[in-house]
Amino acid sequence: MPQSPLFEGLSLEQPSILTITFPSNDKNVSLGAILANHDNGLTNEMMAPGFASIGALLDEEDNHSPSIDSNNNNSDGKEQSLARKYGVKVGDYIVGINGVGYRRFPPDFPYETLEDVTLLKEEVDLINLNDDDADSEKKKKGGAPTDADTTDNNDDNCDNEATKSATCTIAEKPPQSNELLSQVLSGKSGTLYPQLLSKIKQIKSASSSSSDHPPLILHLERYTWDSRVHSWSRFLSARNGNVPNAMMAMQQHEQWRTQFFPIDLTSPSLQKLLKAHAVSEIDVVNSSEGGDQREGGGSSGSGIAPVVYIDFAKLQSMGAATSSTTTTSTTTENNINDTLSSDVIKAFVIYTETLLSKAPDPRSPKTCQFVDLTGVTIKAGIQPGILKKLYDTFEPNYPETLQKMVLYPVPRLMVRIVDAMLSFVNEHTRKKFIITDDLGLVCKELGWNWKEIQEVGSVNGYMKKHLRHGLSFVFD
Repeated sequence: MPQSPLFEGLSLEQPSILTITFPSNDKNVSLGAILANHDNGLTNEMMAPGFASIGALLDEEDNHSPSIDSNNNNSDGKEQSLARKYGVKVGDYIVGINGVGYRRFPPDFPYETLEDVTLLKEEVDLINLNDDDADSEKKKKGGAPTDADTTDNNDDNCDNEATKSATCTIAEKPPQSNELLSQVLSGKSGTLYPQLLSKIKQIKSASSSSSDHPPLILHLERYTWDSRVHSWSRFLSARNGNVPNAMMAMQQHEQWRTQFFPIDLTSPSLQKLLKAHAVSEIDVVNSSEGGDQREGGGSSGSGIAPVVYIDFAKLQSMGAATSSTTTTSTTTENNINDTLSSDVIKAFVIYTETLLSKAPDPRSPKTCQFVDLTGVTIKAGIQPGILKKLYDTFEPNYPETLQKMVLYPVPRLMVRIVDAMLSFVNEHTRKKFIITDDLGLVCKELGWNWKEIQEVGSVNGYMKKHLRHGLSFVFD
C-alpha cells in the first residue's frame, strides 16, 4: 500500500459489525468469552450502545470458565472458541440477537453502510430468521405458516414496549433487517442485561435440542478507541464524574480533532524531525527474560504500554542548529521555536494515536512517555516550555491514557528542581511521573530489558531497535 502524505488520525465514530452464528445441535459449543455488564445505571454507561460487551476472550484451556453459556464443557474440559473463530475482540458490543436489536439507543449510522469485519462469514436471512420456528411447526402439521402463527412466534420478544412495536408487527409488514436490528430495549436498569442473557440461553437451548429451531446468532458492533463509546468514560473520569464538564471536554476534543487533522507528513521540517527520531516510539513485542522486566504493552498485551519517546538533547541541537543559520533577531528565534514546537506536537500526536489505536482493549488504551535527557547540556538546561506545550495538547485530548511518564537521567540533586519546573502538570497526572537516574528502575517501570539496553549501548539505541511504526511516516 502506498504511503499517504496525510495523517488523518486513527479513530472513527462509525463502527464496524460482526455476526456470530452458533452451530445447531451442539450443546458443547461456547462463545469463548466473558461478557461485561453495562446495565448498572452508571453515568459512564451513557454512550454504550448495548448492555453487554466482550470483557475478555478465553484461551482454549479456559473455556470452561463462566461465560454466557452453561453446561458447555466437552469431556476433556476444552471447547471450541467461536469468538476467536469469528474474529471477536475485547470491547465489541452485543447489539442484537437473531436479527432483533437489543440496544440502549438507535444506531447513528445505517446498518448497510457499516463494514463487516467478521472473519467467518455466513449468509443469514435476517428478515425470516424469527419465523423459522413457526415454519417448522407448520411443516410438521402439513400446512403453511399463517400471520397468526408468525405473530405468536414472536410473543417472547414482546416483553416491553420497545420490542413490542418492532417485533410484533412482522405479519403486517416484513421489515428490512436493519429496522429490527435498530430496535431499542427499554426497561429498568439492572433488568436488561439479564433479559439479554435469558434470550441468548433460550435460543441456544432450543437450537441445541432440535434442528427445527434457528441457530443462535449474535450481532456485534466494534468501535475504535477514541469513539464516544469508549472515550466517554475517560473524559468522565478526568472530570471527576461531572457529566456537563465531561460532555463539554469531549465536544472540545472533537472540535480539536477537526481542526488538527489531517497532518501533512511531507512538511520538510516535520520530516527532518521524524528522520532524526527526535520524537519516536519504543514498542517492544517479545517478553524479556525473567523477573519483572516484562516488555511490550499496548500491542502485545503484556500489561506494560508502549512508549512515546522524546530525545530532548536532539531537540535542543535541532533548535540551536536552525537558529545559528538564520538571523538572530528575537522575532526569528520565536518563529523557529514555534515551528519546532509545532512539529514536535505533530510527531507526538502521530505516535500517540498510532500506539493507542493498537491497544488490545479500546476501552482502556494506554501509552507511556519517556523523555530522554541524555546529553542535555547544562548551558541550555531542561527548558520546560516544549513539555508544557505537549502537556497542553495531551491532557485535554487524551485523558486517562497515560500509564507512566519517565524523565531520565535526572541526577538526584536535580529531581526536586525538575519536579518544580513541572508545576503546570495537575496533581493526578504528576503521580504517574518518574524522575530518576536509575536505569534499573526505568526498566522495571516500563518493562524494558536492561541487559539489551546495555548491549546496544543506550536507550536511544534500544529505541531504534524497537521502532515498529516510525518508518511508515518517513518519506525519502
